Amino acid sequence: MEEFLNIDTPENVVFNYEVAGIASRCIAAAIDTFILLIIQITVYLTLFAVLILILGELPDPEGSALGWILAILGLIGFALFWGYYIFFELRWNGQSPGKRRMHLRVVRTDGMPITFSESLIRNLVRLIDFLPVYYGLGLIVMFVNSQARRLGDLAAGTLVVRDHAPVTLEQMMFPPPRRRTAESPATLDLPIERLTGQDIQMIEDFLSRDGVTEDIGQRIFKVLALRLDLPDDWMTNIPVRSRIRLILDASRSRE
Repeated sequence: MEEFLNIDTPENVVFNYEVAGIASRCIAAAIDTFILLIIQITVYLTLFAVLILILGELPDPEGSALGWILAILGLIGFALFWGYYIFFELRWNGQSPGKRRMHLRVVRTDGMPITFSESLIRNLVRLIDFLPVYYGLGLIVMFVNSQARRLGDLAAGTLVVRDHAPVTLEQMMFPPPRRRTAESPATLDLPIERLTGQDIQMIEDFLSRDGVTEDIGQRIFKVLALRLDLPDDWMTNIPVRSRIRLILDASRSRE
């Protein structure tokens, strides 16, 4: 299974989502099913109690009234089952109670939040995912799909990702450039003037995000190495993230 979904923005800034695994999604679905079952039982018992109060007795099993009552209960059950997921996914930006408990979230494949249409489609197709019993077909499709997407996700163009804590403005802010009396020997001869403002912004965005894959760091460093004409063995003894930080520090020290 692919562990990350990488999104390339028009501003050439790359960010990624961690794709949720099948186990965490199954636990979230079990939590939602339990909550939904409690809601349905509560609603049914309440309706029966109101019905007994109105009629003064239980409806005749052989009468037509019982058929109408069962039909109404079926419609209510249908509305609760689909309305539960759609309501919470729209209200909580792609999360149901089970997903919130497991720190999961539904997003579109382009990384944007889901809208009513995506939520409606993925939850209507849930009936097919349930066949033949409790997510039987859905689990098979999730095992086959590289991003663990069930049929509802494929139809709606969505997937489930892990929900990380939001980044605050304070965390995104960088300290003012530090004036240094001496530079690292590895950065003394770097032609920092070749870096554009977009290059610096790309470096700062990369270093400000936790959980970014090593592959993305290698891609960013390759762009910087070409720009600065760095040799292939430049600082290969330290991680790529540290090499990128050295370049940023060199740029700040020369401001």
